[in-house]
Amino acid sequence: MFDSIDDWLIIAVVAGILFYGSSKIPQLAHSLGRSVGEFKKGRLEVERELKADSANSAPPVASAPSARSP
Repeated sequence: MFDSIDDWLIIAVVAGILFYGSSKIPQLAHSLGRSVGEFKKGRLEVERELKADSANSAPPVASAPSARSP
């Protein structure tokens, strides 16, 4: 009966309507959307900082020893 994710989604929506009422559902969805957006922005910022740190702290490239004549 509850084999797919669609079944659980329908149950969650019905439970949300029962607990919060139909007037609160749009507010909850808006808040959830804003939270997800903030999370994505924070994740992208951290990834950008990590890339900048790894580019700045890259080990120096070893150069070939120069041939000196005595």
